[in-house]
Amino acid sequence: MSLRRAAAAALAALGLLGVLGACAAEPRTPANPVVQPGLPGEANRTLSAEEASSAPPATPPNEADLAYARDMIAHHRQALVMTDLVPARGADATVRAFASRVADTQRPEIDMMNRWLRRNGQPEVDQHGGHDHADHAAMPGMASQRELDELAAASGADFDTRFLTMMIRHHEGAVAMADTVREDGVDVVVQEMADNVVVEQSDEIARMRGMLGA
Repeated sequence: MSLRRAAAAALAALGLLGVLGACAAEPRTPANPVVQPGLPGEANRTLSAEEASSAPPATPPNEADLAYARDMIAHHRQALVMTDLVPARGADATVRAFASRVADTQRPEIDMMNRWLRRNGQPEVDQHGGHDHADHAAMPGMASQRELDELAAASGADFDTRFLTMMIRHHEGAVAMADTVREDGVDVVVQEMADNVVVEQSDEIARMRGMLGA
């Protein structure tokens, strides 16, 4: 290759690098905007993708949100105490399958609520601790220790009837708690969790009533 052609090739290469550098330096086209919910009574705010990735939550959780997560963990935990009795005490295969579904749903929800508490600087709730009946007896739908003992002592069809009756009341309590935080809470994640509880457990209440023949 002649010196003239080599020099021309070198200049062309430098020009290409310059073009590539200029392209890299150009700002990227922003992605689709993100709508951030505003405070109650205020309009939503539209954020760019960059703003959305770095912005803090629009509304930090209030005490109603925090109390809901802590209380619902305890509420779910009692439901698991009840469902854990079903394989050995229940008689109806449909009731056993239903109890397994409740347990499979509520265990991950406990984990999710504990993660939410941790992200918001709160201690996790020990889901393997005691039943906390003295502390949580006032929560809607919670069974007393006597009712749990009677359930654990029952078997067969009597157990199935007791279980469904208690779990219907338990679910109704959870729906009431979710409705309360939907009115009093402000955190978007908690609102989504509460919405899910209302839809899911209302459907399960209807199914349990059908199993009871009500």
